[in-house]
This record gives sequence, C-alpha cells and structure tokens, in this order.
Amino acid sequence: MSNELENQVAEQMPEKWVNLEDIAEHLSVSTDTVRTWIKNGKLPFYRAGKRYKFKISEVDEWLRSGRITE
Repeated sequence: MSNELENQVAEQMPEKWVNLEDIAEHLSVSTDTVRTWIKNGKLPFYRAGKRYKFKISEVDEWLRSGRITE
C-alpha cells in the first residue's frame, strides 16, 4: 500500500483512545510519570469516570511542541 493511500485510510478511521498504561508505554515512561504530568497539567488527557483516556495524536503533538519539560 502506498503512503498516500495509507494516510487516506488513517484519516477516515476514527482515532483510538488509549489508557494510562498504554500512553506510558507509548512515551517510554512510567505510569507514575504520566500521573505526575497529569497532576501538573502538562499532558492532554480526558476523564472517563475515574479513568484517564488519551488521544495519541494529541500527546504526539504535545511532544512535538516541546511541552514535555519536567
């Protein structure tokens, strides 16, 4: 499949939400680090009841923008 076609397919599919453990693995950090970033308002997240949910695209944009400072 060509990259252009892959991009078109990805744009049509709804983005998958991931949980705290998944985003920690995606970022190669501990879940405690993710919780600290959430507490300090440094990481984009959503709440689903008592659970944290994340959109990988928003977290990746957060990384690219350089807002990962401790």
